Amino acid sequence: MAVQTKAERRALNQRAHFEQRQAERAARGPRGLAESWMERARAIAATREKNGDEDVWNDLARTVSTWVSRYEA
Repeated sequence: MAVQTKAERRALNQRAHFEQRQAERAARGPRGLAESWMERARAIAATREKNGDEDVWNDLARTVSTWVSRYEA
């Protein structure tokens, strides 16, 4: 078995934490799941921004804007 790097361990721990929180929120129904996915999207965007992805927040903003446009009265 290969030795895990610090980054790999961190990613596994983050994933496990996300999955636990998602399961807890799923018990609250679709609203809880939506909160979980929004939290995950922000976390991913922040990480990618740190790693040099200059467009990640713009992409997330466009995605949310599209959703809002679809459901806004």
